[in-house]
Amino acid sequence: MPSADPAPEFAATGQPPASAPDSDGSHAAPSAANAPLGVEQDAAPVVLEETIADVITMGEISVTGRLTDASNLTLLGEATLDGLTVPCIYKPVRGERPLWDFPDGTLAERELAAYLVSRSAGWDCVPLTVIRDGPYGPGMVQRWISDADPEEVVDLVPVNKIPAGWLPVLRAVDTHGDDVAVVHADHPALALLAGFDVVVNNADRKGSHVLPTSDGRILGVDHGLCFHTDDKLRTILWGWAGRPLPPPVIDGIGRLRVALDGELGERLDELITTAELRALRHRLKALAGAKKFPRAPGHRTPIPWPPL
Repeated sequence: MPSADPAPEFAATGQPPASAPDSDGSHAAPSAANAPLGVEQDAAPVVLEETIADVITMGEISVTGRLTDASNLTLLGEATLDGLTVPCIYKPVRGERPLWDFPDGTLAERELAAYLVSRSAGWDCVPLTVIRDGPYGPGMVQRWISDADPEEVVDLVPVNKIPAGWLPVLRAVDTHGDDVAVVHADHPALALLAGFDVVVNNADRKGSHVLPTSDGRILGVDHGLCFHTDDKLRTILWGWAGRPLPPPVIDGIGRLRVALDGELGERLDELITTAELRALRHRLKALAGAKKFPRAPGHRTPIPWPPL
């Protein structure tokens, strides 16, 4: 899991350092075991979800630490409302590093867009995500959970010790000269996440962004690098390349094509560019026709770095 530093000491102006790194942190959907402080552990799941949404959306955010494993400022915090507290991740827009291939200051909006796509498709493979104000200005706020272990479904292993039923993605040689492989489980929930990544054109699906939860789902986080107009898919989930899409992915694609003509399309039009929204429609149409996972491209790097 990523390490958390104490809360950052910002300059007297309150400006977070632009070079501070961001998170490959763990998040998950609400469950009784992860109820907000002050909520009964046997509360109904629907009540828990509604309560957590209220706290994340309207609660006062306090910063408790900083996660240090990536390129953008990512803060660990707590949202508190009416005596209830929910741990969260807070990524202020002002802490985003400029990128050569994505418009400046748009990563938070892309994270929200990815969440909305996940919900509208019925996949629910992204934790609760909102854009709201915080101690260092507007930013993305997402529920945090600390006990998801990506190595349960994605791992680096010796090539002669690939777990039965797991799918190899990448072979390499480690620092000792031994052959190793990046592998992932052949799990339906992981295949659903891989389908989601194809839909949103995720350019950064690292192993640490894959979070199996105690309720059997597998969630994805860190979706700031999605929805580009060019084919940017970079993922460690290539194990199903060329195989048929699972029925839940196909069903979700159908729901998205309908939803884009309604409220979802209106919301995404506020979060991504017109060209990116048009590219999303084209991807959905192509996937609905092919009904297969794409194969890894040969003309560019298909794996993010680092992969795990």
